[in-house]
Amino acid sequence: MLFPRSKDTVLIDFKQSQDRSNNTMRLPKPVRDNLSFLLAETTAQARNLQVLLETSSKSAAQRIIDRRGYAYNLKMRIHDGCMTAARRARRNGALDVLSLRAAEVIATELEDITELGQDCVRQLSGQKRKAILESLTATKFIDNLIAGVLLIRKSLEEDDTQTALKIGNIARKVNKKHTVFFDKQSRGLKKQKYPADTIVTLLVARNLNEMGAALLGISEAIISAKLGHTMHTERFRSLETAFVDLGLNEGLVESIAETKSGSAISGISEGDQDGYVAIFKDGQKEKLKEERESVKSWHEIFPGLAPRILSYRKRGANASLLIEHLPGFTFEQVLLNESDALLASTIKHLGKTVQDVWNETKRSRKVPAKHMSQLRKRLDSVRGVHQNFSLGGEKICSASTRSLDQLINKVEALENKIHAPFSVYIHGDFNLDNIIFDPDNRRINFIDLHRSCYSDYIQDVSVLMVSSYRLQVLDTRTRKRIRLVATRFYEIVAEYAHKNDDKTFELRLAFGLGRSFITSTRFILDKSLAKAMYLRGCYILERASEQTVKTAPQFKLPIKELF
Repeated sequence: MLFPRSKDTVLIDFKQSQDRSNNTMRLPKPVRDNLSFLLAETTAQARNLQVLLETSSKSAAQRIIDRRGYAYNLKMRIHDGCMTAARRARRNGALDVLSLRAAEVIATELEDITELGQDCVRQLSGQKRKAILESLTATKFIDNLIAGVLLIRKSLEEDDTQTALKIGNIARKVNKKHTVFFDKQSRGLKKQKYPADTIVTLLVARNLNEMGAALLGISEAIISAKLGHTMHTERFRSLETAFVDLGLNEGLVESIAETKSGSAISGISEGDQDGYVAIFKDGQKEKLKEERESVKSWHEIFPGLAPRILSYRKRGANASLLIEHLPGFTFEQVLLNESDALLASTIKHLGKTVQDVWNETKRSRKVPAKHMSQLRKRLDSVRGVHQNFSLGGEKICSASTRSLDQLINKVEALENKIHAPFSVYIHGDFNLDNIIFDPDNRRINFIDLHRSCYSDYIQDVSVLMVSSYRLQVLDTRTRKRIRLVATRFYEIVAEYAHKNDDKTFELRLAFGLGRSFITSTRFILDKSLAKAMYLRGCYILERASEQTVKTAPQFKLPIKELF
């Protein structure tokens, strides 16, 4: 299997979910009762706001202001009730975490709706022009919001994910209306006779849109509780489509990973069968579109290396990919868990595969990697995690060191004069967990390909070597295996460079390793490991900065000692 089974697994039956999901919300009576009171209060406040917008009734405005503390008190009772229930559950072992979490989210969002209603009253205070109220009531914002609030009780009482989805649909409808309304109102703001009225109108409309966002949060909390698995409504809809594309009515959805770009990766399996039917990935449309295009490019350039895209679906600003499941192990799994023989075989086949790719895609056009530019862009992130790193120049007796910024500038000046004699098509994010080895078929595959492009092959080499070093496993055996991966892969690359008359590869590797060692510390909280990486990066850049174009071919790195 590509990924081991995790505890974060949910059985979804989309045929049943139309009328009955796998889990119902189980709430203690005090929590459920207070939630009913809070729903009634929120509905009453929304109706008062509706009256205010339709008639500018002072009494309706006063009713909203007079009850401003009641919703907060109910929210806190619900939170306290959930905490009490959790403490009791620890003693008897019966704890429905997602239902309690959903109750807290619903209470918080409902109280936010009442707070936003009070803010609307304050913004409308003293405003007597009918144009403000007429433009707002014409949108039917408040009518949609009341309809959504009324559905909450029904969704809680029924074992029905579809009702919760309707609440989310109402929230999205309000958001779309707000976008159109905002554009229309703001477009002619300067030409209007009473621009202050328009500004008040926009502020109230924004609050109503925020109420819609609160409904969306409630919708997702209810869906998560009923499924027994944290789930956004967009993701639920995308998964529903993925199941249709695979011809499945039900299956296991297992969370595998979440990327730094916000995408979520899950494995879909059919019933109790071992292995996945497909890999499901959803997130920002731009990122997934890039990955789909990169996979297409890989299939054209080097067929069989990238997984097949089974389907691509767009939904607003998000999208989803259904990707072929590849058998085998990630390189990281092999390095950490498998035998020495399998590790050696993986390194051997990876070396042959990358050399085949480089030979196949090699072209004379030079595309510099610009390692120092990449390092400079990520320095703020490094400093945000490790404020104690010495980034300034220091002086010991008569000896002085450059600051990191000075060092980067000096190395960059050299880097701009030294380029690879050719470019190849690279992975772009060549980490251990993006490389798959299938020992049965002796085949290497690449995944997560959205950064693929033509560049210096040293870019991939340096990323792979440092991604092994930064593994937060410190036992002696594993660290020796990490050094083996780095040194063996270096030897493979050195051999390729020699065959292709690349005389400056080692100095360019220093640029890449220096960058990767330093920038990778932003993912490492272990102080000793992060410091070791940072100091290695600085040492490598110091060594590189001493070189010239003339001495570049003779430059050597102490690879064994570094790793």
